[in-house]
Amino acid sequence: MERTSIVIIGTGFAGLGMAIRLKQAGIDDFVIFEQSADLGGTWRDNHYPGAACDIESHLYSFSFEPNPGWTRMFAPQAEILAYLRHCAEKYDILRHISFNSTVAKGTFDKKSNEWTIKLVDGRTVQAPVVVSGCGGLSRPTLPEIEGIDTFAGKWFHSARWDANYDLSGKTVAVIGTGASSIQVVPAIAGTVKKLHLFQRTPPWIMPRPDRAMREVERVLFAQLPQMQTVLRARIFWRHELGAYGFTVNPKIMRLGAYLGKRFLAREVRDSALRERLTPKYTFGCKRVLISNDYYEAVQRPNVDLVTVGIKRVVPRGVEMVDGSVVVVDAIVYCTGFEAAECAAPFELKGIDGQDLNDEWKSGAEAYLGMTVTGFPNMFMIVGPNTGLGHSSMVFMIESQIAYILSCLQWMRFKNVKRVDVMADAQARFNKHLHARLAKTVWATDCNAWYRTRSGKNTTLWPGFTVEFRWRTRRFDPSVYLTA
Repeated sequence: MERTSIVIIGTGFAGLGMAIRLKQAGIDDFVIFEQSADLGGTWRDNHYPGAACDIESHLYSFSFEPNPGWTRMFAPQAEILAYLRHCAEKYDILRHISFNSTVAKGTFDKKSNEWTIKLVDGRTVQAPVVVSGCGGLSRPTLPEIEGIDTFAGKWFHSARWDANYDLSGKTVAVIGTGASSIQVVPAIAGTVKKLHLFQRTPPWIMPRPDRAMREVERVLFAQLPQMQTVLRARIFWRHELGAYGFTVNPKIMRLGAYLGKRFLAREVRDSALRERLTPKYTFGCKRVLISNDYYEAVQRPNVDLVTVGIKRVVPRGVEMVDGSVVVVDAIVYCTGFEAAECAAPFELKGIDGQDLNDEWKSGAEAYLGMTVTGFPNMFMIVGPNTGLGHSSMVFMIESQIAYILSCLQWMRFKNVKRVDVMADAQARFNKHLHARLAKTVWATDCNAWYRTRSGKNTTLWPGFTVEFRWRTRRFDPSVYLTA
């Protein structure tokens, strides 16, 4: 049986960031389990055409590792993945990563105060501490449509894009009009023969303030890092101020709706098509998307916006509720991820043998989104209610990493073997959190992926990111049982 001090799971921003901070703190005895053959998490998996970040690159990056070489304000997927590889190499993280290593089960032993981690390949590892960096966008979800497996052509989810399948000259169905779809559709519309875009609910879309970074800017950022720091701060505070409308006073979102409708009117001249593309729910209730070319792509002569409901998938294509069949060669599902219906990243058994999935039957909960009562020495990065609707998740990830590191350093200094958040502290935190969520724009008039089927928002943080940074600035042992 292998032994280590800390097991980290996942090699996206969360896992790599945790590993780097451990290194910087002088902690070198850890292993990272990665289920794939390469690092990168979300930015490895989502390599569909047009994939890019919707937060400016200078903010969507580690604060301790600025990249003066970003080629655009909003970096494409390949550039973000290259950045993560650079970080892993620079900070000597690669030798800690065990690739093709899928975790099957974790069990806590209260006698030894250690976790036993079992891998799918049969290996077993013991460690006092486990940090899950699996993330909330790691499990693609398919729509609940009858007959998906009966389709005789090619089909795949956008997060499992088959680059070997050539869409050129094909008739393609794209199901979904969310964040991935508005990037995929413009990227493939010019190469496919015909594109049928199936829309259930039109999204709110705003212009994307993207541009190429000038060479002089990149040189200045490299030679004068303070200039990039100032740019990052400007971007951060611009996004941070937006949280007021999302979380404090949703009435302000009427301004966003006005600007969104103005953008739509400017881009789409056909009134009938514009009506079909106009959202009927509060601006911000669902994720606000940014794109400069989606509306243009939808108006191409080879693109058909389908708003009739889908009845089922049949071998030839998609059958509609009116009985018509849209015949296609391929189907691309741009239908998001299992984010709200939080499940344990793998089977987890706590201090008394309880299963985390059982604990989360009525909706995932944690203390500060990181620790769960009854599961000692286990930390989650991007756990329940740490997601954002307005700013960079990397900022939130770094806040969580700092809190976890503070806890680990406190445990070592005090020679504490076990920390387990108190049940009443977790309950109080979540009661207050959900009372705040009930007053946000996400509790208005839409059915967003932020909420579970029962309506519980298990995904988003109901405030400013600076508040979360303040609350996680250091570990507070008073709300934990220790041994």
